Amino acid sequence: MRWLTAGAAVVLLGIGSASAQPPPPPTYAPIPPPRAEVVPPPPPSRRMIWEPGHWHWDGVRYEWRPGHYVKRGPHYGQYVEGRWFWGPREGRWIWRPAHWE
Repeated sequence: MRWLTAGAAVVLLGIGSASAQPPPPPTYAPIPPPRAEVVPPPPPSRRMIWEPGHWHWDGVRYEWRPGHYVKRGPHYGQYVEGRWFWGPREGRWIWRPAHWE
């Protein structure tokens, strides 16, 4: 009888740990690799910086948004390029736009 109780406990522990696993990624297509872009020289002014192009998910497919020059932030902080990252809470890929820190 003891072995039955121990076996049931192991099975229950296994079930509990299985529910803690992160969900699998969605079945939509993976994000394509970035396209090569030529940065047109020179920048329009010293206050401009190149923002590289990126893939945008429109709800059905990815579409390419080409790079362009953007005005530097008001405090000339560190420029951080936009990037895709996996949001485990949301269970999907999320785009974080370029920004100044």
